[in-house]
Amino acid sequence: MKKQRWNPYLVGALIGLLSVLTFSIADKPIGMSTGIAQASGACALPVLGADGVAANSYWAKKAVPQWDYSSLFVVGSLVGSFLSALTSSGFKIITVPEVWRRRFGPSVPKRMVAAFLGGVVILYGARLADGCTSGHGISGSLQLAVSSWTFFLVMFTSGIATAFVLFRRPHS
Repeated sequence: MKKQRWNPYLVGALIGLLSVLTFSIADKPIGMSTGIAQASGACALPVLGADGVAANSYWAKKAVPQWDYSSLFVVGSLVGSFLSALTSSGFKIITVPEVWRRRFGPSVPKRMVAAFLGGVVILYGARLADGCTSGHGISGSLQLAVSSWTFFLVMFTSGIATAFVLFRRPHS
């Protein structure tokens, strides 16, 4: 656990074991987007009030802010990744990763805006698809759900296309 990079076969087996345990114990799939949507509703509570959040059709139908499996899974993933980074001596705060710096320059605000907008687009897409990369990509594909395999293929294809567009080599 002190290595910065784990064996991908071991990690795959552990994710499979976690999936089996999660389905067996919690009767829920692995997934993040519902918990994150619940957190957004909780963050909106001070601004909109309980009635405003309850009146929102999305939060009322899909992600009522509450402490349940989904929100605890998100918190557990954050805490677990933080502890993993600390134990592997891999924890460091980087505001502009080197690959971004080489392509787009050292601007911290530009990087933060791009990261925020990318997160908004990803979460919107995950909720539109009724699941995220872990929900569809791991749990759904393990159940051989056609929608999850479709999501997975489209996600990889669009990710590769986006990487080619954003990080193509400049013409010299």
